[in-house]
Amino acid sequence: MPAEPKWLDSREDRAWRAFVHASHQLPLRLNRHLLQDSGLTGADYTVLAVLSGHPLGRMSAQELCGLLQWEKSRLSHQLRRMEELGLIVREPNPADARSVMVCLLPAGRRTINDAAPQHVYNVRRHFIDLFTPAELDTFADLNERVLRHLAEEPFPE
Repeated sequence: MPAEPKWLDSREDRAWRAFVHASHQLPLRLNRHLLQDSGLTGADYTVLAVLSGHPLGRMSAQELCGLLQWEKSRLSHQLRRMEELGLIVREPNPADARSVMVCLLPAGRRTINDAAPQHVYNVRRHFIDLFTPAELDTFADLNERVLRHLAEEPFPE
């Protein structure tokens, strides 16, 4: 780190603050809609979406944890809650006795299928439809650049 910080100028500060605020407010709004519309939390929806997108509707908890980039304890708590709701079930992993398989139950598939149309509507309304196709491409390019940069630098522990 340099001895003297290079402070953000007004343009940089505006861009940074707008990004931080929008990246906080958008998920809050979408999660509130999800809860009102379907009774699902954002975390419920995320897990169901990943499992329903998997060809077999099941994957190891370790794989799911890696895809979501969650801590093991967070995933365990979330899966326990979803199991109590009858959306998923955890079964022994035949390939790894130290791991479990997370399996989407029919009620979980129905739940995600029922919730997805309204969720997509809200994603469009609060994000996609605010931009032109060219702006969406630029937005994706810029965020992918940030993600590539972050992937190249080790995560501080």
